[in-house]
Amino acid sequence: IRRHMPRGECRGQGWLQGKFRGCGYRITSGREAILDVLFKSDKHLSAEDIYMKVHPRCPTIGLTTVYRTLDVLAGLGLIFKFDFGDGRARFELAEGPKGAHHHHHLICNNCKRIIDYTDFIDEEVELLNQTEKGLTKKYDFKITNHLIQFYGLCSDCAKK
Repeated sequence: IRRHMPRGECRGQGWLQGKFRGCGYRITSGREAILDVLFKSDKHLSAEDIYMKVHPRCPTIGLTTVYRTLDVLAGLGLIFKFDFGDGRARFELAEGPKGAHHHHHLICNNCKRIIDYTDFIDEEVELLNQTEKGLTKKYDFKITNHLIQFYGLCSDCAKK
């Protein structure tokens, strides 16, 4: 018996589905389930994490489908794909319904904890703006986004 996730189960993500459709892709029940998992997560999920959350709701979906869908979403710029040095790609939405949720990452080299850094101070924002303007002028390159990751030790690991 094939169980399909009821349409509309990921209500509130219509804007994301619209972007996906707008790029010429169909929204299948498997793709809808993957989008739903990404939309509801506040963590950096691996393809395997996403598969484990999607499979009980959509048992016909395979890990290969999850990988393919994530590649398509990353290629469309709807999700970010990260390498935090643990040998597993991690994914998160590039933006939510309220727009971009820009942040940087602090990654502990010891315990691999990932901290989303969002509380930028004015000096940091100004420095990034100046850096982007300088790079744009120097290389005649239009910057549309950036990803910054800082590596070090979290407070718990630093105490050890």
